[in-house]
Amino acid sequence: MFEPIRKTRVYEEIVLKVIDMIEQGMLKAGDQLPSERELSETFEVSRSSVREALRALESQGFLESKHGDGTYVAHQPIEALIDPLVSIIFAEKDSQIELFEMRRLIEPKIVSLATQRAKPEDLDELEEILEVQEEQVAQGNAGMDFDRIFHEKLVSIASNTVLERLMDSMMDCLTQSRDKSLQIDGRPKKSLAQHREIIDAIKSGDCEVAEKATRKHLEDIEGILFKRN
Repeated sequence: MFEPIRKTRVYEEIVLKVIDMIEQGMLKAGDQLPSERELSETFEVSRSSVREALRALESQGFLESKHGDGTYVAHQPIEALIDPLVSIIFAEKDSQIELFEMRRLIEPKIVSLATQRAKPEDLDELEEILEVQEEQVAQGNAGMDFDRIFHEKLVSIASNTVLERLMDSMMDCLTQSRDKSLQIDGRPKKSLAQHREIIDAIKSGDCEVAEKATRKHLEDIEGILFKRN
């Protein structure tokens, strides 16, 4: 239970101090740090300790060095923002109802963004996805793979990396439930019809109608899975 206390090396204290300054907003992405000499004077430590701390911070992605120009606070990667949210999603993967509620809140807005940002080639690709799904359903298959591809394409069109990562994680957790809904008699054809409504709304450029069609689609799935009227 009890372990010896390890003495903290000077450079580690500098690392922790700089990270804290970044987290507190005292240092922002793109800010240039003072020189090694200025930092050593400010922290009252040797320049070698400062140099070691800067190397550690750079290797961890907090800082970036520009040759001949100095050291800057790095722009934090999307992963640094999204990973905590993804962890929460996976932690709650057994609570399907709550995950569907989250999806119902987020996905209609994603489709609204897709409606605003869709290019002609995006609409063509949505039509191709729906066509393949129609063929699969006509052959007696549930069309699960292309059902997911359809929704993934909507997220892709929205062009928001954070939302894309969130939805990928959420859809992974909901795969079993979604597949179950498509196994119900008549559901694949109804899903196709609702996908058609979403595409038509996006083509018309009507964000409100697109959101409404998406919300209705998700509510129907919830009604099947959780016996909601």
